[in-house]
Amino acid sequence: MADRIFRNKKKRNKKTVLKTVKEMIKKVLPKGEYTEAIGRRKTAVARVRLYPAKKNEVIVNGKDTSEFFGTEELIKKSMEALDAVSEKYLVSAYVKGSGVNAQAEAIRLGIARVLVKLDPSSRSVLKEKGFLKRDPRSVERKKPGLKKSRKAPTWVKR
Repeated sequence: MADRIFRNKKKRNKKTVLKTVKEMIKKVLPKGEYTEAIGRRKTAVARVRLYPAKKNEVIVNGKDTSEFFGTEELIKKSMEALDAVSEKYLVSAYVKGSGVNAQAEAIRLGIARVLVKLDPSSRSVLKEKGFLKRDPRSVERKKPGLKKSRKAPTWVKR
């Protein structure tokens, strides 16, 4: 009984968070034309939209990148694909799943895919830097009889 109540409470919280994120995105973003693509890494999925703008700016789940990621390294990682091309865009990304590092890499892949859609000549630059490759590594499944995917229980003689 308590477990069901707890589960429902988590669902309610998730719904309210998603609702507030959608409201924030509506307030912040322009109503103009955009190009969209999806980037993935581990279990992180990023839906990325690019709007033409005067300077490069990235908004993740309705927040600025410095507010969302916190560290300079992750901010730089998510912006790498934009820095590779000369044009300026406003990027809106909605990310869910996995950790912040995987989310930053998913955003980078999504941005690279959109840039290729907009300008096919930028493909060679992005491909050379490795931004168009989806990193296939993910967590290996747990096997029966083992503690984790490969870790066996300690061997005891008797």
